Amino acid sequence: MNQISGIITTLNEESNISDAIASLKQVCDEVIVVDSLSSDRTVELAEAAGARVIIQAYLGDGIQKNVALDYVKNRWVLSLDADERLTDEAVAFIRDTDLDAAGFDGYAFRRRNYIGSRWVRCCGWYPDWLVRLFRHDRLRFRETKQHSGIPETNTRRVKVDLLHYSYRCTGDLFAKPGRNFSTRSAKVLYLSGKKVRPWTPFLHGTGAFLSNYFLKGGLLGGVDGFSLTLSKALNSYLKYAKVLEWQRDEKVRKEEDFEKIW
Repeated sequence: MNQISGIITTLNEESNISDAIASLKQVCDEVIVVDSLSSDRTVELAEAAGARVIIQAYLGDGIQKNVALDYVKNRWVLSLDADERLTDEAVAFIRDTDLDAAGFDGYAFRRRNYIGSRWVRCCGWYPDWLVRLFRHDRLRFRETKQHSGIPETNTRRVKVDLLHYSYRCTGDLFAKPGRNFSTRSAKVLYLSGKKVRPWTPFLHGTGAFLSNYFLKGGLLGGVDGFSLTLSKALNSYLKYAKVLEWQRDEKVRKEEDFEKIW
């Protein structure tokens, strides 16, 4: 029997956390939740579901996930986001594989990304390979503040899926880029000292649209493909437009909290 620790990082995930912990407990004998000062019932529900909760102000994506690794008791770690679930096939693979004997340091699974109950496969959304099961004494998340992951070093890609309920509805595609993702990306870019020119937001927004719609198959995804393409283009445009605004407008810049990335 594999001894595996499950980890989840959270911020206001009361609608997801109980199911995420239950999913991990199918193959994990402990679950560690690192919570970023949630203002809802996330911590209460996580503890009720049997997880150990660590409170840590948000440090950035990869850094925050690595905090969880400092508290696990097992060598093997399975990482899920709060809105992700294991499929039956993934559970069977993890249960049936002798991880210590197989010779790999990690395993990458395909992620199915959903809008509502609709599995969307275009725009790079499938197969979305991610290393989620790994030996934490050999692999760790990249110490980056956004879009971190485990490097595919001595890892194996396994053709089983994770479920990712990315967005509740089409409206969320356009709410999240403006509310969270583009601002976080913009802050990281601004703090790195990146200079943005007046034409940069237009170039990146247009480039993201053309790439996702024509090269990554958004054209074949119907309304969902077009909506996802627009969302990605908007996110790219807003990222650079916000950096440009902070460079040009002292009043707006002073009102922004750059200590709070998320």
